[in-house]
Amino acid sequence: MANQPNDHLYQLIKSLTKAEKRGFKIYATRSGNEGAKFIKLFDAIDKATSYDENAIINKVKGIHKRQLSNLKAHLYKQILTSLRLININHNIDIQLREQLDYARILYTKGLYQQSLKILEKTKEVATQHYRATLRYEVLVFEKIIESQYITRSLKNRADELIDETHVTLSSMNEYTALSNLALRLYGIYIKAGHVRNKEDYESISTFFSKSINSIDVSKLDFFGKHYLNVSYAWYSLIVQDFILQYRHATNWVQLFRKNPEMLALEPIWYLKGMHVLLEALFVLGHSKKHSEEIKKLDEFLANPPCRIDENLETVGFIYSYTSKINVHFIDGSFSEGIKLVPDLLKKLDKFADQVDPHRILIFYYKIACLYFGAGNNERSINFLNRIINYPDSRLREDIHCFARILNLIAHFELGNQTLVDYQIRSVYRFLRKMNDLNLVQQEILTFIKNIGNLKEDQTKEAFLDLRNKLLQINKMPYQKRPFLYLDIVSWLESKIYNKSVQEIIKSKFKSRLLTSSLFGYPTKA
Repeated sequence: MANQPNDHLYQLIKSLTKAEKRGFKIYATRSGNEGAKFIKLFDAIDKATSYDENAIINKVKGIHKRQLSNLKAHLYKQILTSLRLININHNIDIQLREQLDYARILYTKGLYQQSLKILEKTKEVATQHYRATLRYEVLVFEKIIESQYITRSLKNRADELIDETHVTLSSMNEYTALSNLALRLYGIYIKAGHVRNKEDYESISTFFSKSINSIDVSKLDFFGKHYLNVSYAWYSLIVQDFILQYRHATNWVQLFRKNPEMLALEPIWYLKGMHVLLEALFVLGHSKKHSEEIKKLDEFLANPPCRIDENLETVGFIYSYTSKINVHFIDGSFSEGIKLVPDLLKKLDKFADQVDPHRILIFYYKIACLYFGAGNNERSINFLNRIINYPDSRLREDIHCFARILNLIAHFELGNQTLVDYQIRSVYRFLRKMNDLNLVQQEILTFIKNIGNLKEDQTKEAFLDLRNKLLQINKMPYQKRPFLYLDIVSWLESKIYNKSVQEIIKSKFKSRLLTSSLFGYPTKA
């Protein structure tokens, strides 16, 4: 993974677009400050290819090292202020907070009626855009003014404010409980992935049921409904109920499509919903629907109903490439899929400061699987090693575990039996440490350990025997998880029938397409 620059000011300046840099210069020089030290510092950092304080000090005349810390803090604040001004017409939250600031200024000057007038308009806009927390801030401020001064605003104003506050707080309580639940579930998934056994399932199910039952879902506003769908989506993903995930991911996406004004305000949440829906379709194997939703995703990214910013660009890139790679896993076109890799790696480097390590690990694993499916085991190992050598093995423990399994298989394919024999013990220890040694992994490790001792005429029978065992394991509860990460059965069949993995999966895909067209079944992959 790319090394992250260790200076926040450097990161901020490098993230600026040409228009934002121009806007900053206009803002910074509005009072004739063209020669100010902080502007010179901005220019020096902007031109630098890496952050080196000594080099920057040498380039900017008149700056001493003892001044640099304060000067950087001042420049950082000036850039943020200019960005706020640039973005104010494109962000409803910034607009609302600006109005709150104006109301506060008027209040301090004793212009209470003017302050209340702004607050009333701000509250209306906050309500229209489901900004419950900002609406509550307005109500608190209104109550302060009404309780301290005789404004002669409206009859029964006190009762109205109290009722409005109760309604807003009730909405906020449900919204907060659901958003907390969604975040907790997402954290559980990021750490460990899918449930591994009955104990995992019962633990997460009990927690989820208790949390959901404590919430009155009949009175939810837009964001309450949104977080209800998000919570169900994460829960179903963890417990591997992909039909439930598909259902709530569809509800998630449809909620936004039925409220187009929210698409413009919350495009990231919509993209996240599209991603969860596409992942459910991928796992369920609905290839036609999967392709249709990818087109909708691409159309949205090409013509978003809002201003394109770095966040939208980064998230769009992640979800677009993830879904496009999954297409090649569905139909077995791995050789075509690896053509995506060079551009993907360039974009990962471009967005290095924005893409979190969890996403990068997933991309590395998907790239490794593409190369493995295409028969290029050396390149597959290269990307698997990037995962194996990542210092925090607790981040996506599931990816770390299956990367080690696939690494063994790739070395086995290359004929590195001595290295495989050595690594098996290390993999065993790692899986036990992670508490992740399931039946599939045990069978694979035992098979790879013993295959080198078999005679040539015995190997095909050994591959067939392992395939049959894994097919039986796949029918067991809580044992389907390994098959979501690695199509080990297709690899075994490639050895049995002396074909490439790519040929095996393509053949299965074509067979399913034919069955689906003849009998109207959903296409499985």
